[in-house]
Amino acid sequence: MKVVISPDSYKGTLSAIEVANAMQAGILDVDQSIETVILPVADGGEGTLESLVVSTNGRYISQYVLDPLGRVIKAKYGVLGDNETCVIEMAQASGIMLLQDGEKNPELASTYGTGQLIKAALDEGFRKFIIGIGGSATNDAGVGMLKALGLQFKKEDSNLISDGVSSLLDLASIDVSQLDSRIAEATFIIACDVDNPLIGESGATAIFGPQKGVKKHQIAYFDSCIKQFADIVEKQFNIRLHDYKGAGAAGGLGGALIAFLNGSFHAGIEIVIEAVQLKKHLEGAEFVITGEGKSDRQTLHGKAPLGVAKAATLANVQAVLLSGAIDESDKLALLEHFTVVESLVDENISVQQAMQEPYYFIRVKTKRVFESYLQMGKD
Repeated sequence: MKVVISPDSYKGTLSAIEVANAMQAGILDVDQSIETVILPVADGGEGTLESLVVSTNGRYISQYVLDPLGRVIKAKYGVLGDNETCVIEMAQASGIMLLQDGEKNPELASTYGTGQLIKAALDEGFRKFIIGIGGSATNDAGVGMLKALGLQFKKEDSNLISDGVSSLLDLASIDVSQLDSRIAEATFIIACDVDNPLIGESGATAIFGPQKGVKKHQIAYFDSCIKQFADIVEKQFNIRLHDYKGAGAAGGLGGALIAFLNGSFHAGIEIVIEAVQLKKHLEGAEFVITGEGKSDRQTLHGKAPLGVAKAATLANVQAVLLSGAIDESDKLALLEHFTVVESLVDENISVQQAMQEPYYFIRVKTKRVFESYLQMGKD
């Protein structure tokens, strides 16, 4: 028997590769002769970098960059096993996980470090990019990234605007003459499942700003700063980002990638599935097992486990979903896509236990699931 193991991370507890290792141990506890293939996945957010590098036998390259608040940190980007495709997870340089709660500062938080990672990869000769833009700490419309790549943002008097989102209100023109010329030779695929526009009621600031430190009374102000950027982009380059779907992702980084790096949006899980060659590895498999921290109806809107289940259906492979928690009310909806739907937390395993020893209990539960299913097959 062959089983493909393709979970997402259990956010806050284990990475996707750690979850996969625990699942593999549980399967082999049932029968050491079972063939297992580990292909951790992600949906474009945190964990995408690791999933792609691990699943393709790629490698990491480290680089010193500036974090969201301008402090020097060591970040990394990935190179896939093809040795051509570079994977940049913006959260590595500009992520909210890099800040303590008291450090969140939407006025100063910048994507400059993400631009530094792109530049470093260009220096290494890479021209094919996958950019994962989940988990940002920023609301700067990607201006920091663009500055790192050579763009100059100028006032009416041709002097450069200051750092900080508020300074965008002074923006009168964007000078692209110093933009890194190698960008024209490169392709940028944006791994993202967010389709919010740049500004407005469902825009970057209104929807995502509060988790980055934007107070309720500041939303309209920050939105006006980003609108000024969008107005100048439209005036100079005839590219309207205001209501462009996805432009609001990562505090507007999505819009900057579209306008100045000719980026194209793709569902994160679709990019990952293609890169790790999941469809190829499903050939000859009887099961694929996937999972995430919590599964509910949102899982059915582009999350990683659904992408795995769809690929399994096309390959006529049975899909097992084992997630940290699953609401009973959502099980029926999930069972329309998965053969087996199981929650780590049950009458025997408490939430506290699952959080304290996730690897052990994922291993135990995976063993139970496969023992039970194989026994049913014998009966």
